[in-house]
Amino acid sequence: MFSVAKNTFCLKKILAGNSFSRVSSLLSTSGCGNVSTNASLHSGSNDSSNVYRQPTAKMGKMTDIGSRSLFGPEQDGFRETVRKFFQKEIIPHNKIWQERGYPDKEIWEKAGACGMLGITIPVEHGGIGGSFADTSIVIEETGYANTSGPGYFLHSDIIMPYFSKYGNDEQRKKYIPDMTAGKIVSAIAMTEPDAGSDLQGIKTFARKDGSDYILNGSKMFITNGWLADVFVVVAVTNKEAKSAAHGISLFIVDADTPGFKKGWLMKKIGNAASDTAGLFFEDVRLPASAILGEENKGFYYLMNELPQERLAIGIHALAQAEFMFEETKQYVMQRKAYGKTLSSLQTVQHKLAEMKMEICVVRSFIDQCIVLHDENQLDAQMACMAKICASDLDNKVANQCLQLHGGAGYLSDTPVARTYLDARVQSIYGGSNEVLKDLIARQILAPARK
Repeated sequence: MFSVAKNTFCLKKILAGNSFSRVSSLLSTSGCGNVSTNASLHSGSNDSSNVYRQPTAKMGKMTDIGSRSLFGPEQDGFRETVRKFFQKEIIPHNKIWQERGYPDKEIWEKAGACGMLGITIPVEHGGIGGSFADTSIVIEETGYANTSGPGYFLHSDIIMPYFSKYGNDEQRKKYIPDMTAGKIVSAIAMTEPDAGSDLQGIKTFARKDGSDYILNGSKMFITNGWLADVFVVVAVTNKEAKSAAHGISLFIVDADTPGFKKGWLMKKIGNAASDTAGLFFEDVRLPASAILGEENKGFYYLMNELPQERLAIGIHALAQAEFMFEETKQYVMQRKAYGKTLSSLQTVQHKLAEMKMEICVVRSFIDQCIVLHDENQLDAQMACMAKICASDLDNKVANQCLQLHGGAGYLSDTPVARTYLDARVQSIYGGSNEVLKDLIARQILAPARK
């Protein structure tokens, strides 16, 4: 197959007959680092499957490369590439992006050149053609880098699958290759002022007008909303349907469509470098070709894709917890009080032990979910569990790590303080944890209700 940094840019150049050295040079200038010709990523096979790999619990650091049996040396190489990318291209600019509320648009194309976008999208649709385990590396490294923007995994792992699975050939050709290359940034517009976790409560309406639709309504809390070039908009298309779920459709709306306006850049207590916007649709005329999939099937498409979204949130939340644990471990080993390091105190030792135990238990479950998802065996119930347990733990670890940092943890420039604020939303978006517990309970009690 291809190199560690296999990506749409690299793939197309190789298929076009360009030399590998030329591709390697181009990747190096894009911030991807060196490329090895001996390793292959997204190959669909793992030659090291019989080689023992240490679990996270046995590694010197939870963020060390080379652990966990679901990965192999190919993925390790890709992780090194992604980690170097974050260190070179993201972390140095994160403070500026946090202050203004959005990242540089150019950073999207740089990520595309490193093969970090559209990883799970089939090659024939314009993606990379890798596994969910592959794309989880980018999600985890976002957490390990302690950066809140750009919203890569929302774009790649939540929005792009809608185009791939439900779009027609024309829509795929128009959008997916440029989305993989980072030339087009995407967002999904679900949430409204009066409709969050309850998607059946949306009010944005697309009225039929001949063969066209006239879209009116508003959306809020839309991640990537400020920079996005294209939006998947959830709207009601049949107010007379037997249930709200039977009357919802998805529309592709370009940012320059007349009548569509990005309202304002929302200021949040956390995830400050991730652009979040309010959107307004006023008599936006859309052709029938703007419908993604079939009319009135939108709610079912959303339900089909929510498990992957919730697992992705869980993966990111757990990576944040692992990052905070390692930051705190280093801090208490260096910080002195009463002539001793904090790590010499038994109460601190026990707190570290408790956090590591909980993180490692959730890590095992999250990894199991990743493997099941790659085998198309992850159900909605397990995805909800993954999101709940990881996001709750993320917030718990954030609180405990900040406490162990003492006054330093209360300073806004402290990494743990930033993650403390960023972690809070993990239990809210993707369906609030309270709502997800209802969904799990329904599955538990389903046999009794028959």
